[in-house]
Amino acid sequence: MVTGGSRGIGLAAAIELAREGWEVVNADLEPGGAARFVRTDVSDRASVEQLFAGLPRVDVLVNNAARSIRSPFLEVSVEDVERVWAVALWGVFHCSQVAARRMVHQGTGGSIVVVSSVHAERAYPNSTAYNGAKAAVNHMARTWAAELAPHRIRVNCVEPGWTDTPGERSYFSEQQIQEQGARLPWGRLAEPAEIASAIGFLASPRASYITGSVLRVDGGFTLP
Repeated sequence: MVTGGSRGIGLAAAIELAREGWEVVNADLEPGGAARFVRTDVSDRASVEQLFAGLPRVDVLVNNAARSIRSPFLEVSVEDVERVWAVALWGVFHCSQVAARRMVHQGTGGSIVVVSSVHAERAYPNSTAYNGAKAAVNHMARTWAAELAPHRIRVNCVEPGWTDTPGERSYFSEQQIQEQGARLPWGRLAEPAEIASAIGFLASPRASYITGSVLRVDGGFTLP
């Protein structure tokens, strides 16, 4: 299961997991990609429960769906904060809890991967809601890892840096993306497939002894 799998990192993750042999379901609001699509609003508990009820089993969950509304703290509305948290925080909670319950019932373990962000640790201005949501999901994931270890359910986070996705075009021009990317330590933005490789690794049996970890994939973005 990949939430928000119709574009960007989610689409790349769905392709990576399919390449590794998983049968992938894309839970998103709009169809896209090559995975089986199930229209789902991750911010709505009933929608999430209906999604999982329609599947024979769940072995891997990738929490990728997110929302970001950027605004200065003194100006951001409560409604906009709630909209961001509904998807980027509550959506992760809903999907993870429902998936974990299924995995426990199945009795064969599983893997939950949360796509977080370097925003979880770096206080980027004008991103109060998004920063807070990503910091929260990091800590929730570690908590779940501790609680679910007896059930052999691994929970880990991936922290992408600045990644070349369609969503970035909502805030930056193509020229700005190219110019700012050239200033990064790696000389460019990440490709979604590079983030997906990390997701695929944590989801796979190759990471069988990894839980409660945060894997940063940022090309040195957060270095001094």
